[in-house]
Amino acid sequence: MFDKVLIANRGEIALRVLRACKELGIATVAVHSTADANAMHVRLADESVCIGPPSAAQSYLNIPSLLSACEITGADAVHPGYGFLSENARFAEILRAHGISFIGPSPEHIRIMGDKIEAKRTVSRLGIPVVPGSDGGVTSEEEALGLAAEIGYPVLIKAAAGGGGRGMKVARDQGELRGALSAARGEAKAAFGDDAVYIEKYLATPRHIEVQILGDGKGGAIHLGERDCSLQRRHQKVWEEAPSPGLNAAARADIGARVAGAVSGLGYSGAGTVEFLYEDGNFYFIEMNTRLQVEHPVTEMITGIDLVNEQIRVASGAPLTIAQEDVTITGHAIECRINAENPETFRPSPGRIEYYYAPGGLGVRVDSAIYPGYTVPPYYDSLIGKLIVAGKTRNECLMRLKRALGEFVVGGVETTIPLFQRLVQERDIMDGRYDIHWLEEFLARQTADQS
Repeated sequence: MFDKVLIANRGEIALRVLRACKELGIATVAVHSTADANAMHVRLADESVCIGPPSAAQSYLNIPSLLSACEITGADAVHPGYGFLSENARFAEILRAHGISFIGPSPEHIRIMGDKIEAKRTVSRLGIPVVPGSDGGVTSEEEALGLAAEIGYPVLIKAAAGGGGRGMKVARDQGELRGALSAARGEAKAAFGDDAVYIEKYLATPRHIEVQILGDGKGGAIHLGERDCSLQRRHQKVWEEAPSPGLNAAARADIGARVAGAVSGLGYSGAGTVEFLYEDGNFYFIEMNTRLQVEHPVTEMITGIDLVNEQIRVASGAPLTIAQEDVTITGHAIECRINAENPETFRPSPGRIEYYYAPGGLGVRVDSAIYPGYTVPPYYDSLIGKLIVAGKTRNECLMRLKRALGEFVVGGVETTIPLFQRLVQERDIMDGRYDIHWLEEFLARQTADQS
């Protein structure tokens, strides 16, 4: 096991990793920008190192500063959390070259799955169903038009190195395809430094389903069921739940077994998530995230398995503590991402937390690093907490969520809590009838009703 882990992140995920390390008896190092000097994870860590000014590029993305922090403190491993450098193959390689363990998969697997085209080719070879589309990058307008005619409109143009909806465009006919191709390339180049794009069939009303996996790096792998992440705004997840209300037991077992088999074939190490669009009983691979997900607590609540603990153990060379037959799905769980944003305009709302009351009770978990007097900085993602609730049934879970949202109080900044209070009362949400477009259509109706 490691002696000391440096946590290369901030906010609630840094605190989540810190707690797992403490439970394993591992010393912790918090890194922080000058804007995060008073952050909760900094206060609770055994050691802390300032790695730069507020700008993420000069602090949390600054590999030389992070490496120096490891050397100064003697950390023998780094946990990247999610975001920032968590899927940066070069960072993992540099750590390895300096004899420091990266708590995550190999640089090779990060690199393969970070390239959407190569990822699609790889999982297809391993038996995972993919969306019909180009085998590689589309190099000309003529090629794009020919492919679109073959697979049928509408089509989706996506950045090969993309994520978060950037470099993604829908084209419903030839005219739209020409403009969308150029726009997607421009966005991809600006966001990722790579203008490569590919084309795939656009699915009209799919659900977003992701399968949580753990690999031991030696050919062993298990799945921990799926999560439904269909409630999204601008391709960003807002509400996640497990199990999915849109899957039956046979579909769940089939896709879980397929994914675990593919990950085993890769020799993958650590936690990962294989994401799909699901429509008309069919799964279509979209990407694999080679890191811990924001929504990992949903899976922890219904399986009782500590994913961060397993990540750390596997990275240290230890085996997984559970086998597939040990994984039991019990009840239902839902997570709401609480952001410091206006709940109607989604404008960021940084500022000082004047007062704070987190809900509690049976089946209620809050992952947050805020406290009264803490100042939410304007430099980073606006996520300030996650409310996760669990119940024996989905209905019990929804009622518990409604109660918990009513107790959740954050003063001094605006939050998205009122949005979830509206959502939990919507009939479609209560019945589990929603797809990846539902939330944006709901928000558009709300705006129209107010105008």
